[in-house]
Amino acid sequence: MEQNFVNMLIGNPWIAALVIVVLPLVFVVIYALIAILGELKIASFVQERLGPMRTGWKGTMQPVAEVVKLLQKEDITPDAADKPLFNLAPFLMFAAAFAGFAVIPFSPYFLPSGIELGLFYVFAISSLGIVGLVMGGWASNNKYSLLGAMRSAAQIVSYEIPAAMAILSVAALSGSLNLNVISDGQSGWFWNWYIFGGPGPWAKIFVIPFTLGLGLIYLISTLAETNRTPFDIPEGESEIVAGYHTEYSGMKFAMFFFAEYANMFIVAAILTLLFFGGWNSPFGDFLNYWWMQPVWFILKAFFWVFLSIWLRWTLPRLRVDQLMYLSWKVLLPWAFICFFAVGLFVMLK
Repeated sequence: MEQNFVNMLIGNPWIAALVIVVLPLVFVVIYALIAILGELKIASFVQERLGPMRTGWKGTMQPVAEVVKLLQKEDITPDAADKPLFNLAPFLMFAAAFAGFAVIPFSPYFLPSGIELGLFYVFAISSLGIVGLVMGGWASNNKYSLLGAMRSAAQIVSYEIPAAMAILSVAALSGSLNLNVISDGQSGWFWNWYIFGGPGPWAKIFVIPFTLGLGLIYLISTLAETNRTPFDIPEGESEIVAGYHTEYSGMKFAMFFFAEYANMFIVAAILTLLFFGGWNSPFGDFLNYWWMQPVWFILKAFFWVFLSIWLRWTLPRLRVDQLMYLSWKVLLPWAFICFFAVGLFVMLK
């Protein structure tokens, strides 16, 4: 139905396919500029200062100026670097982040690819970014870059396990891995969202503490998977300069930058789809028109992006041992408990 809608809107299926590819790319660029401005302004607000104010009205054009600056920077490749892998790494990392948008349903009428295993696809394709990250750290031939890449790989692999438990729990509640079906299953008022046990009888009140726990576990895990504070030790400036992108400059550095923000939106979108109703209005049929559904979805996702930016300028960075302790000895046991509780509820309802 989604592709038919676009076909009817445009008329030519080939042009419709091109639009479906181009629109997410345009969205990523615009979103990244907004997120960069948000990062600068939220940081200044937290630190009680004005932030950028000279470029455009109240500094609103600062992200555009920074992108133009990066485009003009000299592209430097260290002599001792493995040049093919060094040049490939940022593009691979951005491609992995952008590929995740292929199955993100902004509404039931705009879904680039409505594959049945959409949830599995996003989880798998997001792991591909680790390859580009480790490749860049190793190919730089810099000990700080390599150390940052190893830290990031260990961190992402560790936190993917509790995140997978949270994803599997929602798949059990919804009975599907199709993100379109999962979002559609939460239609109605906000108490039908899977964070509150999903639609069903009052017996679901017993599973609500566990679904709330799974939502919190997934939120914390996504902060670690996107290397956001307090889990930003792969880029720990006070220890390893800039981590895996120490040797990168110009547009290659910008690709890492864009990939990070694209990943932030993808994990925020998945959190919205799994636990917070996707494109559905929180007020039932109120403002749940087809043209409002993408707005609800983007607003919810932007809230989680805002939260991750806010936490960056609020919390201190964890040590490596604290980070691993939180994953293996806190989140993982609780994720198993919540998963089994949700599975038991699904069997008995």
